[in-house]
Amino acid sequence: DPASTLTLDKREYANRLEGFWLGQSIANWTGLVTEMDKIGGEGVHGEFYTRESWGTADQPSIWGQGVPSELSATIDWVFEDKNGLWGSDDDTDIEYLYLHLLDKYQTTLLTPEQIRTGWLTHIYSDENTPFTKPDGEPENYLWVSNQKAYDLMQEGMLPPDTSLPANTPHYDMIDAQLTTEIFGLFAPGRPDVALKMAQLPILTTARGDAKWAAEFYVVMYSLAAKLTPETINGERIREMADEARQRLPEASYVAKMYDFVATQYDQGVSWEAARDAIYQRYQVEQQDGYDLTSRDLYCNGCFASGINFAASIISLLYGEGDYQDTVKIAVLTGWDSDNPAATWGGMLGFIYGKDNLEAQFNRQFSETFNIHRTRGGFENNGLDSFSSMAARGIRVTDRVMRTLPDAQVSESQWLIPLSTKVEKASIPEAYPYSQQ
Repeated sequence: DPASTLTLDKREYANRLEGFWLGQSIANWTGLVTEMDKIGGEGVHGEFYTRESWGTADQPSIWGQGVPSELSATIDWVFEDKNGLWGSDDDTDIEYLYLHLLDKYQTTLLTPEQIRTGWLTHIYSDENTPFTKPDGEPENYLWVSNQKAYDLMQEGMLPPDTSLPANTPHYDMIDAQLTTEIFGLFAPGRPDVALKMAQLPILTTARGDAKWAAEFYVVMYSLAAKLTPETINGERIREMADEARQRLPEASYVAKMYDFVATQYDQGVSWEAARDAIYQRYQVEQQDGYDLTSRDLYCNGCFASGINFAASIISLLYGEGDYQDTVKIAVLTGWDSDNPAATWGGMLGFIYGKDNLEAQFNRQFSETFNIHRTRGGFENNGLDSFSSMAARGIRVTDRVMRTLPDAQVSESQWLIPLSTKVEKASIPEAYPYSQQ
């Protein structure tokens, strides 16, 4: 039955995986221009960008010491041409690590020991990092939940204990949302399988709503395999997002955030007004159980899973499947803007594929990736190529397909039995954690 089977050509899929890495890199680096420029509230960092801000002068970030981004003086695309080098960042480097580990261990499910060894082998501590911040302080490119999980692993702890609220105050930060979407690409059309693969990597850093938000992204990436450049449009993106919404427990604030943004979109409210409304609703009024403002965190929890998840749904729905529109909205929406940009830039880059993405921009990009910009210990001095990374992705996906009872695997293609529906996550008895 064609309706219940997904047929994928491996060579085309490799081009789509290259599109994922390219689309994510373009969006990540473009998003870094506006990262933490606007987080709501009083003053210059509170006055949000609008669509008209694209192409205008970049404003300083909250930690930018009054200086705009070094990447671009204006809010605009950041590209690497044919001879350039895409640097890794926290939106790409842990995903790269998980791809490397799945391929190295020839497995579909990473163990706690494999994750811990991988992290400690390839991620620098503050004591031994070769990188420095502009002020000369050491830089290891880890923040909040990832940093805490790494510290706990150094002490001998294994995932999933590294995300237990008793062990980390950062269990509801954004980290898992940017490190685990890739698992959806290894189980195309099968979010049930993708969620199993991603479960331990997500639980390395996230619990509760942050975990469910990360799972939403994994489901979206798995479902994305069913779309093509010919079939993608706003309606199909919305259907896919509604399907992924089924994963979110009704009582969770991420479910309510999704519904709130979707309602704004359905009512024809502008994306800017929808963004202003989520700031008011969640960071000012703390509705739907989103209580992070009351915790008096640095920058009002601008790294938190929740507010950035809500912001990401704005760019997802209002971008309507158009790569450039979606990324521009993500870049301008505010908060940790490179993360939603990288997430949807990666997913849409995957749907369109590398060749199509280059055609959209009418140019050729670098396909060289430097994982040693942020991580260490990889061969070839950290230099890799999107085509080689895609080839590893094909090997991993092939291995996953061979574990599915009804899938058919040949030299050139996969015939994948589609799963019937996305299962809802269960709520732990101690939810919400912050009231423990």
